Amino acid sequence: MDSFFFNITDTSYKITKSYENKEEHITRVDISNGIVFFDIYLNSQKEQSIHVKNLDRMVAIPVTKKGSFKIEDHIGKKCFDVKNDSISIFTSSRQDITLTINETKETEIFVLFIADFIFKRYLSSSQSEVINFLYNNVQEEVSCELIDTQPIDALSLYIIDKIINTKSDTHMNSIRCEHNVLEFMIHRFDLLDMIDDELSDDEICISRSSKAILLRSFASPPTIEILAHLCATNETSLKKIFKKVYKTTIYGYVQKLRLEKANLLLKEQLLNIGEIAKEVGYKHQGHFSKLFYEHYGVYPKDLLKK
Repeated sequence: MDSFFFNITDTSYKITKSYENKEEHITRVDISNGIVFFDIYLNSQKEQSIHVKNLDRMVAIPVTKKGSFKIEDHIGKKCFDVKNDSISIFTSSRQDITLTINETKETEIFVLFIADFIFKRYLSSSQSEVINFLYNNVQEEVSCELIDTQPIDALSLYIIDKIINTKSDTHMNSIRCEHNVLEFMIHRFDLLDMIDDELSDDEICISRSSKAILLRSFASPPTIEILAHLCATNETSLKKIFKKVYKTTIYGYVQKLRLEKANLLLKEQLLNIGEIAKEVGYKHQGHFSKLFYEHYGVYPKDLLKK
């Protein structure tokens, strides 16, 4: 059984067209041994399939910009529907899967595959890190497991565009593209909250209750005093537990939620930057733009359509 990843021989950046018809294409790009992506664009309303059968430990991140597809796991006898406007994370330690792109008017899909030895480079001493969790997961016998699904955001589309269009560069393609892939991984994995297994039941209950309240009201959140009352605890305990679980302060988490929501609104292209700032709880556009840049490394204006 061949390896999915070791497809690089005399070049460090390899482009393979498995299907091409005018502007339609299914393109595989091997960035390096260990990182592969598929760039798919179809508009002929014909069903297309990609079969993957290997013994590789990997994480797959499909991004469905338009259309939808399904993943059939022939080992685990499971089927996953990957819907429009979504980014998912799958793990697998051995594969016999078929990706079937559904018949639709227009399909635009990006799928990133990352080998476990890439993750191994970045393992942390903290087992609650997302990288550690995903790496440990694929060391088990997992044929195909869905870890998380989120809606597509503007920054993800911005980075994916950089990954796909790296091929237009003629100098150090592999390094440039891998840099962009790492940027995408950092952003995507930052959206996952990892809960420490050593937390008590009370700590889990308080942290989840406070998070649920903040998710509903981050644009105009309650004071810590009121939030503690709503979670049946005191301010000191709430702040201590929240920091322990989510590795940030309550204020920091509110900022994170506001910026994530702004990122989604930027993708929709319906509001200007000032309107988005007010929508997520910021009175001043300049302050919002500064915080957005500090968090994501790009200004909101750069994510809007030119």
